[in-house]
Amino acid sequence: CIGIALCHAEGTIASELQQIQNDLFDLGADLCVPEDGENRASRLQVSADYVDSLEKMIDAHNANLEPLKSFILPGGTQLAAHLHMARTVARRAERETITLAANEGINSMTVKYLNRLSDYFFVVARIANHNGTADILWQPGQRT
Repeated sequence: CIGIALCHAEGTIASELQQIQNDLFDLGADLCVPEDGENRASRLQVSADYVDSLEKMIDAHNANLEPLKSFILPGGTQLAAHLHMARTVARRAERETITLAANEGINSMTVKYLNRLSDYFFVVARIANHNGTADILWQPGQRT
């Protein structure tokens, strides 16, 4: 999903998405070895720095957005639509990682990263929708 979004992204968002792709490979490497695995101490681990980096990106993008007064529906620009899809995939990965954690020891930072990642995709999708002006607002009870 991120690769498809990158086809439509440029500038800061493109750079951030490329960093996130790299981070996700790190996260995958982290999840490959159980928390109590033999080689754990010498392996790559997702740290609070990964989460902090995402939070800084979210805060920087959020500063340009008006607060939401309604839920928004996925869509808008092509980039926003792909970012909304990436958000759903990140949420699913978060749920599956929580399920994994119930059965095996994992680094808790992986779940925190995935949680913040879906928030990042939501905020950046709003940026891609012309700073929220092209967001599609949910209209409860409206039927066509």
